[in-house]
Amino acid sequence: MKKNELHSNPALDEETLSTQPIFEGKIITLQVDTVKLPDGNSATREVVKHPGAVAVLALNNNKMLVVEQYRQPMHRTEVEIPAGKLDKGEDPLEAAGRELQEETGFHSGELKLLKSFYTSPGFADEMIHLYVTEDAQPGEMALDEDEFLEVSELTLEEAYQYIADGRIADAKTMMAVYAWHLYTLTGQWH
Repeated sequence: MKKNELHSNPALDEETLSTQPIFEGKIITLQVDTVKLPDGNSATREVVKHPGAVAVLALNNNKMLVVEQYRQPMHRTEVEIPAGKLDKGEDPLEAAGRELQEETGFHSGELKLLKSFYTSPGFADEMIHLYVTEDAQPGEMALDEDEFLEVSELTLEEAYQYIADGRIADAKTMMAVYAWHLYTLTGQWH
């Protein structure tokens, strides 16, 4: 069984008739697919292809490690959990440890996968693998040459205040905060 057949619904599925490449960049590619709709008509779909990414909810002394960096698409700085794209063929677990260390200097003992999810399934195939570690240990950062960020730690209450203030506005970080909160209530990572 193919991966996409797992979630197939013949009444809703679209058949790809053709694909036209539009742009190929360092991180993403853009294509326009012509599809056959369930009623037999055709339509176009603009699709952003992305190699996938990892993110880490890293806890150190009951505080969440976050990075603040400038995000060009939003024209502002954003407070986020450590994250980064997967290299071709890279194991997400290894990438999570690498990104945590590169962006924060912290190393993790055990990384546990919380959930993998699509970021914007209406137009992109990017999947983020969200990991958690409760035993982050300090070390040295190894930022990319074009990467500038500041590392800090937030309590759960501070994280909620950052969300309320709009300093945390990305889905992966909000999902991590909500998972952390649920963990404090249940003792289980869901």
